[in-house]
Formats: sequence, structure tokens, C-alpha cells
Amino acid sequence: MENMDPDRIVLRNAHFIGGRHVEGGAATLDTRRPSDGVSCGGLPVADDDIVDQAVQDAWNAFKTSDWASRAPRERARVLRRWADLVEADVATLAPLEAVCSTRPLRDAAAWDVPFTAEGLRFFAEWADKAGGAVMPTATDHLGMTITEPYGVIGAIIPWNFPLVTTSWKIAPALAAGNAVVVKPSEMTPYSTLRLAELAIEAGLPKGLFNVVQGDGRTTGAALCRHPRIGKVTFTGSTATGAAIMTACAENGTKPVTLELGGKSPQVVFADVPDLDKTARTVARAITLNAGQVCNAGSRLILQRAVGERFVERLAAMFEELKPGATWDPDATMTPIISLPQMERIHGIVQRTVAQGAEIVTGGRAFEGGPGGAYYRPTILTRVQGEMEAVRREIFGPVITVQLFDDEEEALALADHPEYGLAAGVHTADIGRALRMARGIEAGTVWVNRYGRTSDFVIPTGGYKRSGFGKDLGRQAYEACLRVKSVLIDITKGE
Repeated sequence: MENMDPDRIVLRNAHFIGGRHVEGGAATLDTRRPSDGVSCGGLPVADDDIVDQAVQDAWNAFKTSDWASRAPRERARVLRRWADLVEADVATLAPLEAVCSTRPLRDAAAWDVPFTAEGLRFFAEWADKAGGAVMPTATDHLGMTITEPYGVIGAIIPWNFPLVTTSWKIAPALAAGNAVVVKPSEMTPYSTLRLAELAIEAGLPKGLFNVVQGDGRTTGAALCRHPRIGKVTFTGSTATGAAIMTACAENGTKPVTLELGGKSPQVVFADVPDLDKTARTVARAITLNAGQVCNAGSRLILQRAVGERFVERLAAMFEELKPGATWDPDATMTPIISLPQMERIHGIVQRTVAQGAEIVTGGRAFEGGPGGAYYRPTILTRVQGEMEAVRREIFGPVITVQLFDDEEEALALADHPEYGLAAGVHTADIGRALRMARGIEAGTVWVNRYGRTSDFVIPTGGYKRSGFGKDLGRQAYEACLRVKSVLIDITKGE
């Protein structure tokens, strides 16, 4: 899929509740295309009443449909049919994903849509493969655990990978027998609506998958506070994660899964066999989606012996990137989600330069761009750990460079006082790679690569202020179930 006309895509500014589109809300938001700044229309904001309607519909569907009590293999069949429909709907889903997001059309078609379908299939297969267990107790008793769904799970989705992240949240929840209420980002609301329509077509009972549109302050907070929500799962910033925890506690405690911010290191040792290949890996880890990735490799930690050569290669790669709209097949650099976000990125860069850092390349917006928000990939050298660009999550195509001499110094620089989402280690020494993987405080460590594969069995999640709980893997499925203990006296009656 190479081309699309963004002005011909039909966008529904609506909620999806009880298996149908629902209009209305307390206010509207102006959703804009980051590629060119054109308005997509007024998105309704779900207030307390609309959120309550969605949650109550989800609860009623959970209680009155047979979804939770249905044989696990039957639930799996519905999810697999849904995955097939998603995969076949790429001509609709990919443009909906690309038009108001930062995801290029070609990547949405080749990766995001198939990855979403495979995520549904993966969690479908867990439906009958995890559950309770018989426990070792005294012989005059039978002890066991029973797993049960929470009921209704609230999912709050970020704007950077809308389809993929939605599937991470809803697939394990539905496979485990729950209903879900999803709040997409107000910046990227459209592909999630289409996903909900396809779920009904696949045979998911109406009311089990609901979508409420709106912002975090109104809609997200109402969802977290609702007493019928049994659990909340969220991917986004650390500050918003803290606000979600507060809102969840306002009407009684409830569990949360939080994948939050990151300031992930990429550690490169001088023994890497192919410096150019490693440089390409490092470059992609900070320029993918214009650096708007929670696990973006934003801190480059280089062994001094290769430092200068490596930075030169990296700068040359950055300077070759061409900005363009998500529907431009020739573009190699996607837009920043909004002009205010680009201004925020530039402010961090400028303040770090004022603190003594040096710009090797970038450090400003692309001149004469196509009308949206496009920022040049930026390398900052001569940085210290206390500088803003090293400490703070930027969420843009900005990488800082620090040098080290030995392994101990590399490990010390890789550690971040607040974040621990991911890390990359590049070395030909397997012993060193394992020592670094053990020593770095992060939820994921990649060795001689950076980024996920389609191995859904590997969980993802952070340490420290990067959150807790896991998406993907068996852990994500089990987190959608409560555990009940049962103890039976089996002594013979007199």
C-alpha cells in the first residue's frame, strides 16, 4: 500500500457503546493531522454520564452474555475470527491509523495491522492454557486456586501506536473473559473504532468492547474512578500514570498495569564487529516514529575508542532522512504529533545547550516542511548526567552521547535515577553482554539489536518510574484474572 488521499478518508467522530456508534458528549476537541495540521473535525468528549453508560453496558454484557462462562476454546475461536477480519481489512485500517497519527501508511499496512492481528491470535491461544491449580495441602484437605475475570477492564491508549497498543490491552482481557472499555488518545481515535466494529462482525457479544472518546482529564479520569471498573491498564507518560493511580484510588483501590516513560540507554563497546551495522541499529532506535516511542534509545553510551567515528556515522545517517506526511511514500522521517510537542522538544534541546552541551547535527525544525511538525534528528555531545536532555524523557528524535572507558563506567552511565524501561547492549563478548544485562535496571535488555520482534511471548514493562506490570507474554494474560483460593475438608464423617 503506497498511496492514499487523506481528504477522502471517512472519519467517525463518535463513541462505540453497546455495539453501536453513539454521538454526543460534554464538549468537542479539535483533532488535527500532524502531517499537515488539517482539522479532522470535532471529537466528542465523553463525560461522566457517557462513561457510566459505557461501563454499565460492559458490565451488563459481562453478566448476561455467556462470554466469561463460555468454553475457553470458543472464546479463542471468536478472537481468531476477529484477527482474520483485521488482517483482511488492511486497506481500511492502515489509512485510519496513518491519517491522524505519526505512523507511515506503509508501516501501518506492513507492520501495525498484521501485528495487531497476531496479538489477537496469540492471546486467543492462552484462553485454555492458564488457570487454577491444585495446591499441596494436608491430606485431609483439598486446596486449589480458581482464576476468574475482573469483570470490566478499563484501557487507556497512547497516541504513538494506537492499533498495536489497543490490541496489547484488550486481547488478553477479552481472552480471559472480561469486558473492556477503551479510551483512545484524543489525537488518534479512529482506528480503534474500526477495530470495535470488526469485533462485532467476528461474533463478540455486543457491549463487551466499548470505546469512549475524550481527553484524560475528563474521560480518562471518569473511567478510572468508576466503581464498576475492576482494573485499569495504561501506556503513556509517568506523570499521567501517577494521576491514573490517584484516580483509581478515589472510589476504592483497584489494580493497574502501567507502562510509562523511559530514558533508555544504548551501550556500544569497541569490539562490535560491524560499526556501520551497529550505527544503523542505534539510529533506528531513536528515529523510528520520530523518536516518539516510550522505549526509544535516547542515551547513547559509547566506548571512547570508537566514539568519534561512531558519532560521525550516526550524524551522516541522520542528515539523509527526509521529512514527509505519513502518506508520502518517499518520506523517511515522520512528523511530531503536534506543534506544541515539537516546541517542547526544541525547548529541552536549547536549555541543554545552554547548560554546556554541543549540537553535532539537528537541533531545529526542518525548514520548508509540508505544513506539519517536523524536527531534525539531533545529536547532543559533551553532556553530563544532570543536564535536562539526559535526565528527562524528550519523546522526540534527540539522542545524547556520553563516553566511557571500561565496563564498570558503562554500567554506571547506563543506570538512570528515575527510569528503567529498556536498554540496548552492543558487544561481541557474550560474557560482557550477560553481565550488562544483569546489571542494568530495566524491564527489557536487548543485545546486539534494539526493539521488539513478533515474539509475543516475551513480556514488556518497566522498572522504577517506568511503571509496573507487563504487557505481552503470559504475564499480561494472567494479570487479567483474579485468583480465588478454595480449601475443602475431605475427612470422612463419623
